[in-house]
Amino acid sequence: MTDKSQNNGSVPTADELREQVEGTRLELGQTVEALTAKADIKAQAQQKAAKVKTQVQDKAAHALHVAHDKTPEPVRETAAHAKQQLTEKAQSLGAKIQDTTPEPVRDKAGQTARFARGNRTLLIAGAATLTVILLARRRRKNA
Repeated sequence: MTDKSQNNGSVPTADELREQVEGTRLELGQTVEALTAKADIKAQAQQKAAKVKTQVQDKAAHALHVAHDKTPEPVRETAAHAKQQLTEKAQSLGAKIQDTTPEPVRDKAGQTARFARGNRTLLIAGAATLTVILLARRRRKNA
């Protein structure tokens, strides 16, 4: 702390002491904020992740732009046409399946899909267990 006393080395006045205390509080508050920011690892990681995400998005956009520029126009047109045809065929097939599938089967399929989405972890664990069992049986059979 610096002595801001205007009494040339004499005892500071009450106002000068209050001013020094206020300055010290301000410095202490700034120091605490800086230390808190340094200690907040989660926030630092989030900031770093956001920065990396932005960099990756920028590079991907640039790569896409470069690829687009280097692809000849006839190839781009052919790809766009193929995409459109595939989309139309998929929609047509989906509509046919929808029309020919009985209502109870569609309801049951919807229920099964909702169950699967709600219990992914359990289903993955079950599939992994079944795979291990089948592999063990095959190994015993071959041994």
